[in-house]
Amino acid sequence: MTTTAALRRLYTNDSVTTASPNQLVVLLYNRLVKDLAVALVGLERRDVEGSHRALRHAQEIVSELSSSLDVSVWPEGEGLLALYDYLQDRLVHANVTKSAALVAEALELVEPLREAFTTAAATAEAS
Repeated sequence: MTTTAALRRLYTNDSVTTASPNQLVVLLYNRLVKDLAVALVGLERRDVEGSHRALRHAQEIVSELSSSLDVSVWPEGEGLLALYDYLQDRLVHANVTKSAALVAEALELVEPLREAFTTAAATAEAS
């Protein structure tokens, strides 16, 4: 591993371990968007392994977001939980069928959520 790569990994690890819960959700959404973009490029280039890896990681992120959503504390989160379930289904089907259209659909769903959580986190941090 190069020195630059080692420093980047150290910075990333420090960023995650010192992030607030709100910031962690934003970090997850940022990585989810990145994984979906990588999967799209991989599918366009017919990189089956690369797109598979990106889609599997995206599925793991959606699972984490879903499992961390506590609807007993926030009952209105039921709709978001249903959206996570739908998104997970789309990602699995996209991976099985190697469908760029399904990945693009997932990205269209995730980007507004990322923006909303980014705004909410910034508002919470400012309070």
